[in-house]
Amino acid sequence: MRVVVLGAGSLGSLVGGLLAMTDADVTILGRESEHVEAVRERGLRVVHPDGTDSTVDVPVATDAAAAADADLLVVCVKSYDTDEAVSGVASHLDETDVLTLQNGLGNAETIAAAVPEERVIAGTTTHGAVIESPGVVRHAGRGDTTIGRCFAVNDDRVQATATLLSDAGLSATVTDDPKAAVWEKVLVNAGINAATALARVPNGALVESEPGEGLLERAVWEGVRVARAEGVDVPEDCVERTREVAERTATNHSSMRQDVEAGKQTEIEALNGALARRADDHGVDAPVNETLADLVRLTERPSESDDQLHD
Repeated sequence: MRVVVLGAGSLGSLVGGLLAMTDADVTILGRESEHVEAVRERGLRVVHPDGTDSTVDVPVATDAAAAADADLLVVCVKSYDTDEAVSGVASHLDETDVLTLQNGLGNAETIAAAVPEERVIAGTTTHGAVIESPGVVRHAGRGDTTIGRCFAVNDDRVQATATLLSDAGLSATVTDDPKAAVWEKVLVNAGINAATALARVPNGALVESEPGEGLLERAVWEGVRVARAEGVDVPEDCVERTREVAERTATNHSSMRQDVEAGKQTEIEALNGALARRADDHGVDAPVNETLADLVRLTERPSESDDQLHD
């Protein structure tokens, strides 16, 4: 199976690196950057959860034509880049399956607007990844991966994809309800990411204090009500699952916190922002998610001093 990983960020680098270690035919496709240049010149160094590391040669490309003849395209770009990134490679895809392992709501639907919807596989993963320096990605935490076709029945190709990912250490299983799996991950992210980004605290702080516990619980319960309004059957224990993730990743800095601290655009519109918009569509109250989304949006605005610097 020929695999192209679309996105050379932390998750894309981890997925590409782990696949390359199994001698899979894999290429990472991303924008030119210091990281891409370092991988091209020195290989990709993967720091494993136990502290050991491995360096693997994995081809990296910046030309969309690299996706030609791929059997599987794994989309790992930020949610706000999905449309542009997938549209940019769509003309090079033929019978290619397209798997999204991204955060947030709406990615599968965006991909289906660019490629045949029966080829779209939606997935979630709780494996953590961080780019530590150009050419180095740290596997920040092990987890589980769940995949399934969004708009068609699962088939042997989906199972083969799950086997490929599992062989690379990403422990993938196939589900007949990937939409529910995506929503469950969104609820976890909605309960953790924005709050930790705004307060500049590690994930564990949300379960170590009464304010953190209350904020997490209210954000997740609002999301549960929105999911059910959309006809998605999410579990009763979503709050407890989110607490468990916060405890398990207690020392981690959420991806949104990393983005805020680096002055980068966040995925708030695909997480708390998406929950707030869909809540409004269904006449459901979601004041906590709406407020969290507004506060994160404020952090993304250039400051007055930044504006003056560019006058």
